[in-house]
Amino acid sequence: MAGLHGETAAAGRSAVSGVWAGVRERVLALRDAPNRRAVFGAYFKEHGHRFELHPVLTEEQVAAVERQQGVRFPEEYRSFLLEVGAGGAGPDYGLFTIKPPEPAQAAEPAPHSIPTTPPAPETFRPGRTAEWEAHQAAEPQRSAYGDSDEDLARFRDAYAAWDKHDDELLDALTEGALHVSEQGCAYYTLLAMTGPERGTMWNDVRAVGEGVVPYEFHGSTARVTFAEWYAHWLTRAERLARQMPEGPERPAA
Repeated sequence: MAGLHGETAAAGRSAVSGVWAGVRERVLALRDAPNRRAVFGAYFKEHGHRFELHPVLTEEQVAAVERQQGVRFPEEYRSFLLEVGAGGAGPDYGLFTIKPPEPAQAAEPAPHSIPTTPPAPETFRPGRTAEWEAHQAAEPQRSAYGDSDEDLARFRDAYAAWDKHDDELLDALTEGALHVSEQGCAYYTLLAMTGPERGTMWNDVRAVGEGVVPYEFHGSTARVTFAEWYAHWLTRAERLARQMPEGPERPAA
């Protein structure tokens, strides 16, 4: 199995070889672009990614995070961490930072010790959104119960059970996925880590009661991979940031 895993990983690295060539330099160059403040999420009061990128991770650091999480990152995201950065500038308010465990935490088990294995990650199943929506539609209604004290007690018990299961379903919507960025207003972007959708991007819009839905480019229903998602943002950011700002004022540093 170890040999097979190594062959699979090597094939994955080969498949994404060159995807990130020059990307880090292109992102950092936007720090001096004349219209950089017009790019959404780059500058917002004291927040914003300001086109900064965290240092890249080493292979050992990425592997340590994967051991901690119990799952190997999809190859496009994995190579991003190794070649571009461990977080920072990116779509919307930027990418969340991946922090490797401290050396003591990442160390291999001592000889003759009992190895600790993280639990197997859940499979990302976007179909759970439909399950959650069906559960929402079945919310107990007070009008369906009688007026007696016993009826009120039955309604309260039914609603408590429904509400508990609703929370469980809501939490399960993002199992098997990694939150990679914040869109604002409690919306997030997810990367599917497991299952048939592994490596594709999703919108976490639970805040408005829409569950988890595919990330799509305008006019398309095709699945979007991490590299496609990031490259699309960078191309648009470069186009906007390099325009001359309107009006006589120039953006301050």
